[in-house]
Amino acid sequence: MRVTTYWLEHGWVGERVEDGVVVDLVPPDAPGPVPVDEELGNGATAPGPVPPGHILAVRTGVATPPAGAVRLPGLTLPGLANAHSHAFHRALRATAQVGSGTFWTWRETMYRFAAALTPDSYHALARAVYAEMALAGITAVGEFHYLHHQPDGRPYDNPNAMGEALIAAAADAGVRLTLLDTAYLSSGFGAEPDRHQRRFSDTTAEEWAARADLLRGDSHTLIGAAVHSVRAVPAEQLATVAEFARRRGAPLHVHLSEQRAENEACLAATGRTPAQLLADHGVLGPGTTGVHNTHLTDEDISLIGTSSTGTCMCPTTERDLADGIGPAPRLQRAGSPLSLGSDSHAVIDLFEEARALELNERLRSRTRGHWTAAALLRAATADGHAALGRPEAGTLAPGAPGDLTTLALDTVRTAGAPPLLGAETAVFAAGAADVRHVLVGGRVIVRDGRHVTLPETGRALAEAVAAVQDGGRAAAR
Repeated sequence: MRVTTYWLEHGWVGERVEDGVVVDLVPPDAPGPVPVDEELGNGATAPGPVPPGHILAVRTGVATPPAGAVRLPGLTLPGLANAHSHAFHRALRATAQVGSGTFWTWRETMYRFAAALTPDSYHALARAVYAEMALAGITAVGEFHYLHHQPDGRPYDNPNAMGEALIAAAADAGVRLTLLDTAYLSSGFGAEPDRHQRRFSDTTAEEWAARADLLRGDSHTLIGAAVHSVRAVPAEQLATVAEFARRRGAPLHVHLSEQRAENEACLAATGRTPAQLLADHGVLGPGTTGVHNTHLTDEDISLIGTSSTGTCMCPTTERDLADGIGPAPRLQRAGSPLSLGSDSHAVIDLFEEARALELNERLRSRTRGHWTAAALLRAATADGHAALGRPEAGTLAPGAPGDLTTLALDTVRTAGAPPLLGAETAVFAAGAADVRHVLVGGRVIVRDGRHVTLPETGRALAEAVAAVQDGGRAAAR
C-alpha cells in the first residue's frame, strides 16, 4: 500500500496540541480508495477504505520522524475555512480607506469596480486572491457570488461565465471552493435594480434558479446558494431560493442585519425584522448561515439559535465599514454555530478574524475570556468547513480530507511560548505571514511560505488589481 507520511512537530488533534504527530495520507494521485492497514501503528485509523487525498491514519507521541516521512516543523492545524468572500473586493484595499463616509458611500466605490470586471479579468483577480488565501493557510473558501451578467444586465453567451471563472480560479490556486451563487433581484423593497445592480439580477428567483442549476461542482468545488439580503430578494421569492438549496443539499447563506438602515427599511415594508422575514419564508435552518448578524433583537437571536442557523462573523470588515459588533456570544449560546470570513478582504488573515472576534467582545463588554483559543480555532476550521457544506473537513483525523496548514513557531510573533500553548499562540499572536506549508487534498499548495503554482503572488495581485482599477476609473468617466 502506498501512502505519504508526514511527521508534525506539533499538531492540533482533538482540539489540543500533541507533540510528534504522524499523519498517513492517501496520495491525491492514488488510483482509488485504499483499505485500512492495521499494521500502520497504534493510532487511530479510518473505519473503511480511504479515498485519495484523505487521511488514512493519525498517531501521536512519535518522538522522531519515521523513515521517509516529510517533516513539518512548527504547529500544524487543519486547513482554515474562509466562510465569506467577495473576491473582487480585494481591488478596494487601501483605495476604500481614503477619506471617511459610511457603508453606503463605500458601496458606490465597490459598484464602480464591479462594473469593470469581465470573465477574464475576474479569473485573473480571483486566482491571485485565492492564492493569497492559500498563503494565509486557508484551504477552502465560500465565494458569495453575484456578478452574474454583463454590466448592462445582458447575459453572457455562457450565462455562468463569471461563476465558472471563479471555479477555474480556485482550481488554479489549489483551494477548495463553495460557490454560493447569489440571488440579487432588486435594489430595495419594491424597487427595480439600479444601473449598478443590473449585472447582478436574474429578474426573478425562478430565472436565478434556472441559471444556477446549470452550474456543476467537482472534487474541489461545491455549488451552494445565497440570498443577498432581504432588501435584494422580494419576500415572496425567498422560498424559491431556500427550496433550491434544500433540493440540492447545498449550503445557503444570507447577509443578515448588517446595517440598521436595512432593518428599518424591512420593518417599514413588511412589519418584520429581517430574521423574522427569513423565518416566515423557510430560509432559516441548520443548512443556512447568516453573515454578520449584527443588529438583532432578542427574538431574532432566539429564531437564529433555535433553528440552528449558523453565524459567520467577519470582524475585520465589520470594523472597517463601521458596521458594529454583533452579539456573537449570545448567538452561540442560543445554538448558532460560529464561522469566520474575510468578506471584503481589507486583510486576508483568519487568525486576525478569530482574534478580533474575542477582542471586539472584550471592548464591548469590558470583560475577557468569552472564547478559548480552541473554540476560536474551531470557528476557523471545523465549523467554517461545515458552513461551506464540508462537515467532514477541519480536523486532523482519519477519513478527513488531507488539508493541513503549518504555522511557524519561531518567528518574532510566535517565538517564546511553550508548544503546549500553540493554540493560544496561533489565535492571539500569529498572523498569515507565519504560515509556512499548506496541503489541500494531500497536494502541496504552499511550500516554505511560497505558493507553488503562483510563486509571484504579489505581482499577480498587483497586475490584476491594477487592471480592475483602471477599468473602474474608465467606467466612472
